[in-house]
Amino acid sequence: MVGQAFDVIVIGSGPGGYVAAIRASQLGLKTAIIERSELGGICLNWGCIPTKALLRTSEVYHLMHNAEAFGLKAEKVSFDIEAIVKRSRGVAGRLSGGIAMLMKKNKITVIKGEAKLDKGKDAPTVLVGADRYTAKHVILATGARARTVPAAGLEPDGDKIWTYREAMVPTAMPKSLLVIGSGAIGIEFASFYRTMGAEVTVVEMMDRVVPVEDAEISAFAAKAFKKQGMKLMLSSQVEKLEKTAQSVKVSVKDAKGAITVVEVEKVILAIGIAANVENLGLEGLGVKIDRGHVVNDGFGRTNVKGLYAIGDVAGPPWLAHKASHEGVVCVEKIAGNDVHAFDTSNIPGCTYCHPQIASVGLTEAKAKEAGHEVKVGRFPFVGNGKAIALGDDQGLVKTVFDAKTGELLGAHMIGSEVTELIQGYVVARQLETTEAELMHTVFPHPTLSEMMHESVLDAYGKALHI
Repeated sequence: MVGQAFDVIVIGSGPGGYVAAIRASQLGLKTAIIERSELGGICLNWGCIPTKALLRTSEVYHLMHNAEAFGLKAEKVSFDIEAIVKRSRGVAGRLSGGIAMLMKKNKITVIKGEAKLDKGKDAPTVLVGADRYTAKHVILATGARARTVPAAGLEPDGDKIWTYREAMVPTAMPKSLLVIGSGAIGIEFASFYRTMGAEVTVVEMMDRVVPVEDAEISAFAAKAFKKQGMKLMLSSQVEKLEKTAQSVKVSVKDAKGAITVVEVEKVILAIGIAANVENLGLEGLGVKIDRGHVVNDGFGRTNVKGLYAIGDVAGPPWLAHKASHEGVVCVEKIAGNDVHAFDTSNIPGCTYCHPQIASVGLTEAKAKEAGHEVKVGRFPFVGNGKAIALGDDQGLVKTVFDAKTGELLGAHMIGSEVTELIQGYVVARQLETTEAELMHTVFPHPTLSEMMHESVLDAYGKALHI
């Protein structure tokens, strides 16, 4: 059967896909979006949003256990895991419903089902079941899934070996678990479960946790995690998983080849993601794929006429806000508007563990590798009045400047609410702000943001409060 004809068809309704569809409709393009599961994709339903709901619960739970520090009393503090999960799923459901309303408001046709591409005139045609849809432009926003390594036994079973999906909906709180991988996903789950009382072990192949972050931030994070009672096994990898009736025996090999067996109730796989490029018909169209991701230019265009790719399926950084912005750039180009090619250098990264971690731009090491002579500023949370008043005075703000030009090369933060603070540095980089403008910017008092100012001042020997 021949379906409708559109100007733009978007495959996938995650943060990249639904935002691209909305912008396309706003620009007067007849738009359809195809989704095989829930509107909002992994992010809204099984990723960014419901995990933050879980982490908020653990944050409140932590505060309740430390009520006396605030002159309060909270006795016999406990939790209901069923209610915790219900709240998290409710948050996800509310937002998915919100996406449905946005689709209706913007007159976007929503098509449910699996999409497959076939050759077409202006762009590939799209098959959904027996229906064939045509468009001048087709945007792939199919996202990614948790990576597994079946050959090494690192394959989820939904019972003792979890991916993020199972970790988000536990029926009971495990007494112990092991997290494989200390990137954002792994360390957020490690933080949630540790705060809720589980014994947590984290295995990381690299020599430090959250390895994409600045080395100083990683070191600070490791110290904080250990203080919370997490066990970190760095420069290590899982050699074997052996499931018993009640547990999983995990054989972990360190850098020297020594094997340690850790027995836990559950294992969470957080070893990265794999782009959803299978069963779409990409091979038949000759779509260029590199290291598992669809190759595009700075405007989302692939090597096939009329076919575009955005978000996780198009490669790193694998972040919802990257996908959304990439989708807007892609659609603006399709509409013929003047738009700059997509640039990933100013995309912030945020990890919502405790303490929070956020960064943008180059680390100190990467800046030096790129040939920059650098000036580095630091300011500790312990020197900030608002942080002390909040009872959360452990953290660090670090800024990296080019010594010759004053360019803000990067900013790296760990501590309370840094995932909100980082946007100040993101705007500064987008506007190509130098140290001079930042030094003369007035920051309100008392706020955590004052530490950003002090870090800038410290890079040039002008800090006031340390």
